Amino acid sequence: MSSYLLEASGLTKQFGNETIAVNQLNLEVGPGKIIGLLGPNGSGKTTLIKLINGLLTPSSGSVLVKGHAPDIESKKTIAYLPERTYLQNHMKVSELVDFFADFYEDFSKERAYMMLHSLDIKSTAKLSTLSKGTKEKVQLILVMSRDADLYILDEPIAGVDPAARDYILKTILNNYNENATIILSTHLISDIENILDEVIFIKNGSILLHTTVEDIREQQGKSVDSYFREVFAC
Repeated sequence: MSSYLLEASGLTKQFGNETIAVNQLNLEVGPGKIIGLLGPNGSGKTTLIKLINGLLTPSSGSVLVKGHAPDIESKKTIAYLPERTYLQNHMKVSELVDFFADFYEDFSKERAYMMLHSLDIKSTAKLSTLSKGTKEKVQLILVMSRDADLYILDEPIAGVDPAARDYILKTILNNYNENATIILSTHLISDIENILDEVIFIKNGSILLHTTVEDIREQQGKSVDSYFREVFAC
């Protein structure tokens, strides 16, 4: 049995005859890490995330979660926050909490209500009455109320104000077990680099770099944000 939580080998996803979104990607991720998945727009981040979640099928190669290809069983171990909200506007927040509790055995209603209370989000409110930023907070709360092995968060702080970002990052840090791994995709590198253990730089569907934040600071003498800007010349 592999000691890695997530493995990809020669993972490739091609759309049509030309567009290769993920290209011969190799990756090994262990447990107990917070990892930044970083790259410019169109680099393949979201396609990779969808492949890990079984929402897309590889054109070639493989991706394994706890030694198994993405399937119904792997969904029980992955808590996934997509870039765009998928929650139903007609539902109340409390109904969404009940839905997640029914669907996921590892979901904690107590944790969800604690986080809702901390952000002053009323459980009786219909989703349709909430702002875009508050909807994203609700969705993050639902994801982080699971006791999963792998959390995959696609742009979790993009749509919220700076004050809420700090709370959301604290929410992420305080509501996952220490043996779990978080893969966090974002453009707001300077806001998250202090919580990261490792970073993955991805470009044109391939991994340019997978290393620890400590190594970047020691070997490059730069912050992750500064080194990212240098590597991608942005």
